[in-house]
Amino acid sequence: MAITASHTLPIHHHAPIARAFAALGDAIMRLAEARSRNGQFEQLKRLSDADLARLGLTRDGIARHVFADKLYL
Repeated sequence: MAITASHTLPIHHHAPIARAFAALGDAIMRLAEARSRNGQFEQLKRLSDADLARLGLTRDGIARHVFADKLYL
């Protein structure tokens, strides 16, 4: 017969660690989203005015198109 002992901290001791990892995960997600939006902005910025018009955009409207849901435009 084997006897094992394990020691676990009560759940409230894990809360600060869990919050730290959750905050880190949120920060990584925000960074990835920002990079994606910036990439989309740069890609659209490189298009000609004619190409933008075919997409229904103007040069002045690129930022509004890319960031509309974040800037509430």
